[in-house]
Amino acid sequence: MVKRTKKQYDEDAEKVLAELQSNCKQDLDKIAKHCGFSKQKAWRIIKQLETEGYIWGYTSIINEEKRNLTQFTILIKKTSQPLETRIVEKIDTITLEEFVSEMDVFIESSYFVHGNYDWLITVIASDIKHVRKFCEALFKAFPGAMEKIEVLQTLYAVRKHHIFNPDRKKLHELM
Repeated sequence: MVKRTKKQYDEDAEKVLAELQSNCKQDLDKIAKHCGFSKQKAWRIIKQLETEGYIWGYTSIINEEKRNLTQFTILIKKTSQPLETRIVEKIDTITLEEFVSEMDVFIESSYFVHGNYDWLITVIASDIKHVRKFCEALFKAFPGAMEKIEVLQTLYAVRKHHIFNPDRKKLHELM
């Protein structure tokens, strides 16, 4: 058996990751074929990437419009005051689903960021009223921690999770 170097493994893993990002649902035979690997080799690489934490999970990209839902981005600026330990612990351990369960808001992603804002949350909701209610609940849940909350509505997702939106007609209509 030929022993592969770390560099060779990294190159092989990058090929597999690229295939999974373009379509994580394609079957293992196709992934292996596109990478030029055997099915067993592709499977071993995927399992190793999962074990090492390079792959967190798998998802489907949903067309929210077909479900009469809209994506919103919430930008949150924290206050300049250092956060109390209890607030940090609450942010760290809280499941935001507690807030959204009764508000018809579904959290898609949540990020702590560096820049003009400190926290970015993308949500899916039927309308902006539900999103505003969610923002008010956040403000109350973290008293004194937030200076500003801004909500942006997504009109068209050009690309999401490495996948281009197939509905190009809508983009042209918006432009």
